[in-house]
Amino acid sequence: MRTRSTHSAVRSGSHAACFARLSQIAAAALLLAATCARAQFNGPATSTVGPEVNRPTSLTTDRALLYPAVHDQVLTSGDQLQIHIFNQPEYSPTGRISTDGSLQLPLIGEVKLAGLTVTEAEVKISHELDLAGMYRNPAVTLSVTEGPNASATMVGEMHGTIPLIGSRRLLEVLSAAGGLPNTASHVITINRPGVPEPIVVDLGSDPLHSALANVPIFPGDTIVVARIGVVYMVGEFKAPGVINLTPYAPLTLMQATALTGGLAFEAKPKDVRIIRTVGDKRTVVKLDVDAVFYGKAPDPILQPNDIVFVPQSGLKVAIQQGGLGALLGAVSLAITSIAIIRQ
Repeated sequence: MRTRSTHSAVRSGSHAACFARLSQIAAAALLLAATCARAQFNGPATSTVGPEVNRPTSLTTDRALLYPAVHDQVLTSGDQLQIHIFNQPEYSPTGRISTDGSLQLPLIGEVKLAGLTVTEAEVKISHELDLAGMYRNPAVTLSVTEGPNASATMVGEMHGTIPLIGSRRLLEVLSAAGGLPNTASHVITINRPGVPEPIVVDLGSDPLHSALANVPIFPGDTIVVARIGVVYMVGEFKAPGVINLTPYAPLTLMQATALTGGLAFEAKPKDVRIIRTVGDKRTVVKLDVDAVFYGKAPDPILQPNDIVFVPQSGLKVAIQQGGLGALLGAVSLAITSIAIIRQ
C-alpha cells in the first residue's frame, strides 16, 4: 500500500514538474511573440555626402556684410535703365539691356553694360560721350527702373518677388510678402550677388532683437525662408505623429508627450529614447520618463528633427492581448488536476 502511494506521489510530482515546465515555456514564448510583434527600430543608412549634412547654421556677425555702406548693383540683361546728365536735361534716354548685354544710346550707339556695376556703367557712358565729343566730362547718373535686378526674390516657405527701388529693410520685405507663416523659421538666409557667402540672420521672437537683425535688402537679393524643424513621436504614444516646433518657445519632452495624448498602456516608460542626428552621425539617449514626470530627472528640450521612440513592454502587451490570462488559467487547471490526482 505504501509502495502504491509512493508511486502515486512520484507520478504526481512528475506531472507537476511537467506542467511547471510547460508553463515556463509557454510564458517565454508569449513574451517573445509580444516583443517581436513589431520590426526592430533601425538607424539611418550611412550618408555618402560627408559631414556637411545638417551642418549647424552660423549667423553672420560681420557688420560690413550686414549693413554695407555702399551697395553697387550689377546690371544684367533685361534691366530697364534711365540715364541723366547733370545740368543737361535734354539728354535723358531710357532703354532695356538686350540679351547680348548691350544698350543702344543716342549719340554714342551700342554700349556693353551687362556685368558692370551701376557705377562702372556710369563711368563708361560718360567716357563714351566724352570720346564722341558730345559732352566734356559729363556727370552721368544711371538708375534701374525695371527688370530682374529691380526686385528681391523669396523662396522656401514664402514665394514671390518684391519690387525694390534702391533698398528696403528685411522686415519691410517680409511684410510686403505677407509676413512669416507659422511653419517658417526665424533664421533667414540672404544670397546676394557678389557676396561669396550667404548672409544669415536670426529674427528671433523678441522685437528688440528683430530690429537688430533688420538688415537692408538690395535688388537682386534672394531671401531663403526655411521651414522650421519638427519632432517625430514614434512608438507607444496614444497619438504618435509629427509635432511642428515654434520659434517662440522651446518644446520639452513632457510637453511633446502631452501633445500626443500621453503614453499608451503598452509603453515601456523606463526605456524611452531620444534619437538625434548631428551632421552625419546619430546619437541615442535613453531616459526614464517616469523620473522626468515626477521631477526626479530634468525635462530635456527637444531639437529639430529629434525622434522620440517609446518601445513596447512585452508583459503589458501580453496582458492586453489576454495571453497572460490564458496562461494563468492553464496553470490553474494544471494545479487543479494535480490536486485531483493526489486525491
